[in-house]
Amino acid sequence: MTAPAGTTGTTVTGGIATARGFRASGISAGIKANKNPDLALIVSETPATAVAVFTISKAQAAPVLVSKEHLAKSGGVVRAVVVNSGCANACTGEAGMSDARAMAAETARLVGCPPEQVLVASTGVIGVNLPMSKLTTGIPQAFAALASDQGPQAARAIMTTDPFPKEASATVNIGGKTVTIGGMAKGSGMIEPMMATMLGFVTTDAAVAQPMLQRALVEVVNDTFNAITVDGECSTNDTVMLLANGQSGATVTDAEYAAFVGGLRTVCLELALGIVRGGEGATKLVTVTVSGAASQADARKTAKAIANSLLVKTAIHGGDPNWGRLIAVAGRAGVAFELQRATVTIGSIVLFDNGRPYDDRAPEAAEYLQGKEVAVGVNLGAGSESSTVWTCDLSAEYVKINAEYRT
Repeated sequence: MTAPAGTTGTTVTGGIATARGFRASGISAGIKANKNPDLALIVSETPATAVAVFTISKAQAAPVLVSKEHLAKSGGVVRAVVVNSGCANACTGEAGMSDARAMAAETARLVGCPPEQVLVASTGVIGVNLPMSKLTTGIPQAFAALASDQGPQAARAIMTTDPFPKEASATVNIGGKTVTIGGMAKGSGMIEPMMATMLGFVTTDAAVAQPMLQRALVEVVNDTFNAITVDGECSTNDTVMLLANGQSGATVTDAEYAAFVGGLRTVCLELALGIVRGGEGATKLVTVTVSGAASQADARKTAKAIANSLLVKTAIHGGDPNWGRLIAVAGRAGVAFELQRATVTIGSIVLFDNGRPYDDRAPEAAEYLQGKEVAVGVNLGAGSESSTVWTCDLSAEYVKINAEYRT
């Protein structure tokens, strides 16, 4: 697996509540029929600077709209984030907006802050109203359960079809002080963020001015959460939030920006790859690298096209080293492409190069594809730019999960 350049920091055990001054909880409020955890709370002991990126879908869910509204009203000052799973509160009209605001207001009452200092996120089935009576009793229970060691419970409470929770944490040195960055994410299907049904939450005990914090989040999301795809589907609720409360005593300035971004990228990449590893029905993590592109945008566009190709994904699932499928996608991606200069690799095995196939190497490539983590590469022969994205294979289990999702 090839990680993006600039992934730095020391990986440590932990998650959303590992950074100083943050607490979290995860409980069952009864939203899910199976009684699994479905309500998470994240609270900063002091006001935190907050930024976020949201889905580009025009069918944005109520929690997305309310969180945008609250960030604007508070000037990016946030004390808490409340998250429910089991119901997306999307396409629910004015009732949905009222419910999202009520979630924030109840959390604010308990935390002791204005409602606009609470952000909201939801995930689950679209077009279903929240059972507010369960949230009204559940939010106080989640508040009572807050603790610095309850991050794992929060990570479980935001899951839907995820096969496992996703947490990550890293430390970086900022001005001679240790800064911790921690996070959690959920997502398994309906994943191609484009800012995923993906939610990501990250905390840090560094002090970071909001414009710099927003710049860091956008930069990191571009080559982590925005560089993954399970099925090419962008959701109504996709959100990544980043809170910085300054409790470490370290302040990120221009001089320390690169170090901070490196640690942030380390955490977000681990969470993003966890989403792909846990993709619905997935059996393989697939790294797709496109090189030799005329521009970085061309490289990313082609890599995403390959990663989302049903033919490529099913071939990889079946262990079929069908390099022709990779060439076909590259050729129809709508970017500069020179067939006579193109190269296709599976792992380190060259199967097509400069217009010539090497099918005698297919058995070696087929054996390589039996692994759980595999890589494919295409050189477009048109320039010097490259891009890497991550995806998973496509199995019959994906069809089964999504055919039965609402039932």
